[in-house]
Amino acid sequence: MSRTGEIRRLLDENEERLLAPRATRSVAGLRRRPEAVADAGYRQDFSLDADRILHSRAYARYIDKTQVFYLIVNDHITHRVLHVQLVSKIARTIGRFLRLNEDLIEAVALGHDIGHSPFGHAGESFLSALCQAHGIGAFCHNVQSVRFLDRVERQGLGWNLCLQTLDGILCHDGEVHDRLLSPVPGRGFADLDRLMEEKTRDPAIGLVPMTAEGCVVRLADTISYIGRDIEDAVRLSIIRREDVPPECAKVLGSTNGTIVHTLVTDVIEESAETAHVGFSEEISQALARLKRFNLERIYSHPTVRRHAPVIEELFSLLFDRYLGDVRGDRRESAIFTGFLNGKSEGYLSAHGPAEMVRDFISGMTDQYFLQQCPEKLRPSLRRMP
Repeated sequence: MSRTGEIRRLLDENEERLLAPRATRSVAGLRRRPEAVADAGYRQDFSLDADRILHSRAYARYIDKTQVFYLIVNDHITHRVLHVQLVSKIARTIGRFLRLNEDLIEAVALGHDIGHSPFGHAGESFLSALCQAHGIGAFCHNVQSVRFLDRVERQGLGWNLCLQTLDGILCHDGEVHDRLLSPVPGRGFADLDRLMEEKTRDPAIGLVPMTAEGCVVRLADTISYIGRDIEDAVRLSIIRREDVPPECAKVLGSTNGTIVHTLVTDVIEESAETAHVGFSEEISQALARLKRFNLERIYSHPTVRRHAPVIEELFSLLFDRYLGDVRGDRRESAIFTGFLNGKSEGYLSAHGPAEMVRDFISGMTDQYFLQQCPEKLRPSLRRMP
C-alpha cells in the first residue's frame, strides 16, 4: 500500500473510532459512477466532494450573488459567498460536538446555495414563475444546486459527488422552520432523482435529509442568516436593534453573535445522544417568532422590494430573448458563447430550450445579469450607510 493509501486507511479507522454511531462514515460515500482510487488519493470521499465544490465555476460566482439586499452599495452587508462560509463554520462546530462527519457537513454547506439565481429569493420567485409558464415546473434553488453540481458543471458531466452530499444540498430548506429533524436513511440515486422531480412539481413538499450531517446543515442555514440579516438591516437603517421583539431578545439575544451562540449551544445540548437534531421547545418558539419578524420587517420592507418590479421585468425579457436564441440557433447569442458551446451531448440531448435558459440565467451573478439587459432598463445602484 502507498504512503498516501496508508494515511487514508488510518483516517477511516479514526472515523470508526471517534465518530458517533449515527455519523456517516466516509467509506459509505456512494457515487453515481465508480472512480479509480487514484482519483481521490489520500482524500476521503466527502473531503473530495468539498474540494470539487470549492473548485467549481458555480462556487466562484458566489462572490456576486445577493443574499437579501440587492442593488445596494455597502461593503459590509452579507453576500452569498459569506453566507455559505458561515453555514459551514456553524455546522462544523455543531458537528464536532455531536461527533458527526465534518467533511460531509462542509461539502453540503459549501454547495447548498450553488443554484441560487441572481437577486436572491426575489429572483428565485421571478424565475420560478417563468419556468412554470414554460412548462418545466417550478424553480427551486435547492433542486438547481443539485442540477449544477450533478448535471451542468464540467460541460454537463457534473462532479460525480456522493449521494449523501447531494441529498443534504437538496434537503437543506433553511427557510422552513422545524424544531426537530430525524434523518431518513436508506436512499439511493433513484430516490434523489424522484425527490427532485417531486419538488419541481410541488415546491411546498417537505424534504428531510438522509443523514444527521444534512440535518445539521439545514439548522445551521437558519442560524447563520437569522441574526446576520438583522445586523445588515440595522446597518442599512431598515430597522433599529430595539425593534427586535422583546420576547425574542430575552431568549435569543438581539445581536448576531449572541443569537448564533444561543442557537448553536441549544442544538448541541438538545441533540446530544438522541436520534434527532434540533432545538428545545422554548428556543424553537422564539426562533419561529424571530423569523416572522424578519419576514415582516426586513424581507418585505419597501427598501428591499424597491426594484422588484423592474427586476421581474428584466427576468422576463432575458428569458424570452434566450429562448428565442436557442430555438433560432443564434450562435452569436450569449447563451451559446457563455454557456452552451462545448456542452456535452448528454446535457444537450437531455435538456429542452427552456431548461437550458433556466440553467443559464440561474447561474448568473447579479452584475452579469444586469450587463445582459439594455442599459436604459437597468436599475441604478444605491449607496447606503
